[in-house]
Amino acid sequence: MTSLGFLYPGHSAEDDYPRIEQLLGSDVRLTVVHTDIGEDAHRVDALLEMGSAHRLEAGVEELRLAGAEAVVWACTSGSFVYGLQGAHEQVRGLAMAAGLPASSTSFAFAHAAREIGATRVAVGATYPDDVAALFAAFLKEAGTEVVAVRGSGVVTAAEVAGWDYDRVLALARAADRPDADAILLPDTALHTASHLPALEKDLAKPVLTANQVSVWEALRLTDRRVNAPELGTLFTREPIVQA
Repeated sequence: MTSLGFLYPGHSAEDDYPRIEQLLGSDVRLTVVHTDIGEDAHRVDALLEMGSAHRLEAGVEELRLAGAEAVVWACTSGSFVYGLQGAHEQVRGLAMAAGLPASSTSFAFAHAAREIGATRVAVGATYPDDVAALFAAFLKEAGTEVVAVRGSGVVTAAEVAGWDYDRVLALARAADRPDADAILLPDTALHTASHLPALEKDLAKPVLTANQVSVWEALRLTDRRVNAPELGTLFTREPIVQA
């Protein structure tokens, strides 16, 4: 049994995790601990506070007691808002507090794009444009070219949690460009776990979503690889061999 731990901000789309656990169809257990988000706002100052060390460290002991072998801060905006260096420091502090390998959803996107060979990506973000631009800047600094960014201007995670498939697809289509190798949907408040095959079929290219890549990243930290076609291309592709 591989036990993976996730620090998840508030309550929005956390039901993606038991769904993903079921779709993995193997001996993998996903434990989600909710962090106190403070103010629910896709605004830089609120996001910096949401991802602060004291909020993350408060959930670490529960994950340790659950037997987690790795921990992922399952929040994209609450990690990339710090920039690449700041996000590294955030993860380093989390790893030290947990005594476990650690990462965040922002790094999960960068690693997952590399895994599927997507050097150019389009971003469909629920966030306001200024916050979406920070994610694009993070990806660029991490070595992934962003050919398009589409923001949606949604301020709260609570609103995003209510989006249905048609709205998720509309966002992805609006963001897509012919030269994009993959489409990234960076919000862990967005329900996507049950939509991945349909999204990839409708868009005819790989789609990476926040909760999907968070789980993949936790598996990567524990050197596990699980083939799960219902979780999209990321969970079916052979790893890209870097030159």
